[in-house]
Amino acid sequence: MTMVFKITLINGGKKGQNMSLKSNEFKDLIMDEERALYGIQGATISHCTFDGLADGESALKESADIHVSDCDFRLRYPFWHVRDAQIVNSRMTDTCRAALWYSKQVIIKDSHMGGIKAVRECEDITIENSNIVSSEFGWLSHGLVIKNTELESEYPFFYSSDILLDNFVLSGKYSFQYVENVEIKNSLLDTKDAFWHSKNVTVSDSVVKGEYLGWYSENLKLVRCKIIGTQPLCYAKGLVLEDCEMIDCDLSFEYSDVHATITGSITSVKNPRSGRIIADLIGEVILDDNQLEDVSCVIEVREDLDNEEIQNSEIYDEECLKQCRCACAGKITN
Repeated sequence: MTMVFKITLINGGKKGQNMSLKSNEFKDLIMDEERALYGIQGATISHCTFDGLADGESALKESADIHVSDCDFRLRYPFWHVRDAQIVNSRMTDTCRAALWYSKQVIIKDSHMGGIKAVRECEDITIENSNIVSSEFGWLSHGLVIKNTELESEYPFFYSSDILLDNFVLSGKYSFQYVENVEIKNSLLDTKDAFWHSKNVTVSDSVVKGEYLGWYSENLKLVRCKIIGTQPLCYAKGLVLEDCEMIDCDLSFEYSDVHATITGSITSVKNPRSGRIIADLIGEVILDDNQLEDVSCVIEVREDLDNEEIQNSEIYDEECLKQCRCACAGKITN
């Protein structure tokens, strides 16, 4: 079905005449009207700029089955209620504010996304080879696949679920709060708090750097990861670490149910609740008067380290070594 659209063109910074375009292809246009291409279907939009004095928003609202390439979006809310869209080699500036909201089945490649709420309440969104700067990115969304992409965000992925991140670089602060069903691999997460109140998250072959990692999480699993930062993994349930490194991790695992196999040393462990912690060396085990009554965690130091290796360690403490080699936490002195 051929559709008729009324477009206002801007030429040399001045508005031209209104024109009716009987076409599903839009190319080399500059549009600034409110809802400039509202509700279009089966259309191709290329080399267009959405900007101008009319300052109209919602350019492609309610559109479906569209292909957008090499376009610049500088006005608010361009892709709300959009279905089945491909956006390639395009740029959404911070003035877009919230580029995607209530949208489904959208693929974004080789693009830049800006705006405080670049993706919000969306489903089945794929982003590849892109750069994102958005302080509240990916809230309340489901079915996100993000690969080979960098994100700068203060509160990313709040209350979202069913997420896959691969070769993903994050510079954030309060990341992945209340997320569920998340897989992250081959990634670098530089964040402050992360995975608070999360459920069913697996991170593999990645670096996780920050403070207070994974507090109040359920079924958080870290595999072959490098974990960096103070007071990680406290108040956690079903916590698993497999072949991970822990760097500058003091006061770890407080009140957590944990099964951890650590390569290298842990700065300190405090009042773990249950499970088993194995490491090459633990600088300090703290079991004070605040430990829980039903504590049953086993803490072990590997026996295959020879005495010279242990004594040359920066965190060597002979008394702590004796404590850690006890079979159960209840035998470690306070």
